[in-house]
Amino acid sequence: MATTGLNAADWSTTELQLQRGDLDVPSFAGGGSEQTTILTLQHASGWKYGDTFFFVDASKTSDNSDLYAELYPHFSFGKISGKDLSVGPIRDFGLVTGLNFAADANVLKYLPGVRLSLDLPGFAFANLDVTAYIDDSDGVASGGAPAEDDSYMVDFSWAYPFKIGSTSWSVEGHAEYIGSRDNEFGDKVSHHILAQPQLRLDLGEQLFDRAGQLFVGIEYQYWNNKLGDSKTDESVVQALLVWRL
Repeated sequence: MATTGLNAADWSTTELQLQRGDLDVPSFAGGGSEQTTILTLQHASGWKYGDTFFFVDASKTSDNSDLYAELYPHFSFGKISGKDLSVGPIRDFGLVTGLNFAADANVLKYLPGVRLSLDLPGFAFANLDVTAYIDDSDGVASGGAPAEDDSYMVDFSWAYPFKIGSTSWSVEGHAEYIGSRDNEFGDKVSHHILAQPQLRLDLGEQLFDRAGQLFVGIEYQYWNNKLGDSKTDESVVQALLVWRL
């Protein structure tokens, strides 16, 4: 997953991402691994008082399909006040109001919290979010995954562009930590660490002299205690194709 910076005025970026890799299945869902294809619609845009980021994943395996989405409206204190609030490496402060939804598991989470927008040398953007992780799922009674207690999340997202000769590259993505909690049966849901950095090459610039449109690369997915399962750790490289609209 990528996000974006906040200080540009009235900008918008929309991408289609296609990924394929052999992803692990948590032990509570049977274990093993499955070849998985994921088509992602990702959008980020700036507005008068902040910015908005969302993505929708449509995933497909040999015998299953699912939809998963996250939405993060962000309200910039710098934009709202019209003042420069930068302090040291912190460029701005703001509030974020996140929403996570998984269709197949019928899971709904709210993530209200704060964002520090960082000013790091060479980075296109770098954000640190600290939020609550509030469960509003209906649980097993509705045919979904077990409801859970509330917890918290810490997430760092970034993009770092660079050049190698005449080629344009970027490393971008996010890493998150979500704290442990109990589910509705009293079972422990372990904390997890999820990192999804992408390495992208601007292929359109090389082939068609059209920069910033067609990218190829890889996404490395590292997951400690995948989906809160202490028996499942994941480390996998996925092929990546990106078309920026």
